[in-house]
Amino acid sequence: MTLAAGSRLGPYEIIALIGEGGMGVVFQARDPRLDRQVAIKLLPPALAADRQAQERLRREAMAVAALDHPYICKIFEIGEERDAVFLVMEYVAGETLDHRLRKGRMPLPETLRLAGEIAEALQEAHERGILHRDLKPSNIMLTQQGHVKVMDFGLAKRVGDLPQAGDATRDLTSPQLTAPGTILGTPDYMSPEQLKGLPLDVRSDLFSFGVVLAEMAGARHPFRKPSTVETLSAVLRDPVPSQFFPACAERKRSGSRSRSWDSTSAQRTNVPLLL
Repeated sequence: MTLAAGSRLGPYEIIALIGEGGMGVVFQARDPRLDRQVAIKLLPPALAADRQAQERLRREAMAVAALDHPYICKIFEIGEERDAVFLVMEYVAGETLDHRLRKGRMPLPETLRLAGEIAEALQEAHERGILHRDLKPSNIMLTQQGHVKVMDFGLAKRVGDLPQAGDATRDLTSPQLTAPGTILGTPDYMSPEQLKGLPLDVRSDLFSFGVVLAEMAGARHPFRKPSTVETLSAVLRDPVPSQFFPACAERKRSGSRSRSWDSTSAQRTNVPLLL
């Protein structure tokens, strides 16, 4: 579906295209009924008629509708128009964390504050039994007021008995939506378990959070190599990058198997210790 500025999608007036990628196209729009700005997410043309892609969009709506937190982007409704499924979301003015990181190293106080907000958003999702599975800087908005909004729960899944190891993730809508062993997400930020197509628990999101935190604190990705294959190999095989997280490396050297850090609330509390 092509939407030009000034056109309508249901009751919404399209203002401008603000982003597009392989899994979605996002427009800034206006809801004249409430006189407010919103963001509308549709599937890209190549996936517009794909039933599984439509279900993932519906699943994103279900996942975020269950969450109510100031650091998570709100979804207002899901709609259908001219055979197109779309989400209507909170419009967040600002920039992505990815864009911010391109400007250079973040000061430590800013890193600690924003990392705490990201961890708080993840904790809310995990306490509701939801894994994000695609946490990365381009899915984190920084508002004009300087706060975090975690976005894009399109790959989210529910998980039972958090955070027990070995619990299989369950799709929010259909158990057949993602076949067992299917790998979805951004490889640079996936946990080793996610890359291997293994069952996941909250620690998979925590791994992604750790990679994001390393970029925020160290101004570079801790595993990224010249090629995708080398990057995936580094994620799967390389040791804990001690220059980023001395405390984690020391825990590994000491052979500690304590689960006291293996929850989002613990990571949120211990962010300053990681650095």
